Amino acid sequence: MDARTFWLAGRPATGDAELTVTNPHDGREVGRHSVPTDAQVEEAIAAAHGVARQAAALPVHVRAEALAHVSRRLSERAEEIAQLITAENGKPIFWARGEVGRAVATFRFAAEEARRWSGDVQRLDTEPAAAGRLAYVSRVPYGPVLAITPFNFPLNLVAHKVAPAIAVGAPVIVKPAPATPLSSLVLGEILAETDLPAGMFSVLPIENERASALVQDPRLPVVSFTGSAPVGYAIADQVPRKHVTLELGGNAAAVVLADADLDWAAQRIALYSNYQAGQSCIAVQRVIVEQPVYDAFVERLLPAVSALVTGDPADEKTQVGPLVSEHAAQRVEQWVQEAVASGARVLAGGTREGATYAPTVLDGVPHDAKVACEEVFGPVLILQPVGSIDEAYALVNDSKYGLQAGVFTRSLDAAFRANRELEVGGVIIGDVPSYRADQMPYGGVKDSGIGREGLHSAMDDLTYEKVMVLTGLSL
Repeated sequence: MDARTFWLAGRPATGDAELTVTNPHDGREVGRHSVPTDAQVEEAIAAAHGVARQAAALPVHVRAEALAHVSRRLSERAEEIAQLITAENGKPIFWARGEVGRAVATFRFAAEEARRWSGDVQRLDTEPAAAGRLAYVSRVPYGPVLAITPFNFPLNLVAHKVAPAIAVGAPVIVKPAPATPLSSLVLGEILAETDLPAGMFSVLPIENERASALVQDPRLPVVSFTGSAPVGYAIADQVPRKHVTLELGGNAAAVVLADADLDWAAQRIALYSNYQAGQSCIAVQRVIVEQPVYDAFVERLLPAVSALVTGDPADEKTQVGPLVSEHAAQRVEQWVQEAVASGARVLAGGTREGATYAPTVLDGVPHDAKVACEEVFGPVLILQPVGSIDEAYALVNDSKYGLQAGVFTRSLDAAFRANRELEVGGVIIGDVPSYRADQMPYGGVKDSGIGREGLHSAMDDLTYEKVMVLTGLSL
């Protein structure tokens, strides 16, 4: 098996070492890739810095057509890339195909937003002293973007950093997760087919410990990171004068109020607590249920969880695959065992086989157990009965995280109250917190991060407002 090249300033390159990528389900080798040397990393940074002015001045049609080309090529190669995601990530092929479809849309949305991206005009002659003056307000990229991406969505979360950067005219250097670099290397291959200038993008699959030099380099004024809160805030602390965006973790809550459709809620919560093997920052982790419907809800939830098909991610029927590594599954197992030792009950699951952890439901979990107050990032949900809507919303907020929450209710009043009171970046009414449309603003508060993704929001985040005042005009 030949080692894949990485992408250095828009061209394929090889270093002096290789790393192997393995399948978390069965441990087989699925690919190898070349690793950039320190000199090649420096070359990529210098190229991004050197092309920044040219990139910012690129005509809109050039940026938009490059993004549209990527969208088309991802669609044409969808099955190949989905199989690659499944192989390197362990994500069931059903979900991998969904991820590729989302990446297709993400680049398409970016192409559309690039064509709409334009300045605003503001008349200033609202006061006599400003007669004849008009302001043209445009947005300008801060400069090259360092994109540090996670393993759980190895294509679409890379797309959410690369696409808006290109749309605004910012060079981008991708540092993919070491466990899942192959999907981003294919994306680099497709980007190389476009007419973007050399230096506009690089994909550098380096080890995590080498990322600090990239983070600290002043020629990369923007750091966009997706991952855990401790790592994200450590990055922000290293570079307090840089523009840092952080999409961090969560322990997302789904609230089931007494008027909810319990069948729908149970099916959705069962599936989206366990999709991606729970390795999503908006996977359902805490399920808060009003007491009058608690027993009826649990009666529906447990069979729905038990019915999920767990197994080989390459199997078309599999809904829950392995975690990214056996070490990750062992950590989840340990957290569940700690909760049980403190008084929690296992209603479903609670077993591990290699890197696969069975979909698990717990109740009676102490408030300070890790599975309640930290991010499990595994297929585990906890049940929390409450006596009222007041208690339910307070419990959602009783978390250091605030990414998204779901509220199952038929009441508009309860819905708008949730929007007013819940301390999260997104409130999903009538569905799980795991819902995300790729064009919508997406991000959190508290320890869930800083900044927003979603194409238009990310484009805003990568740029600053610049005002030109025209004088002596006849308005």
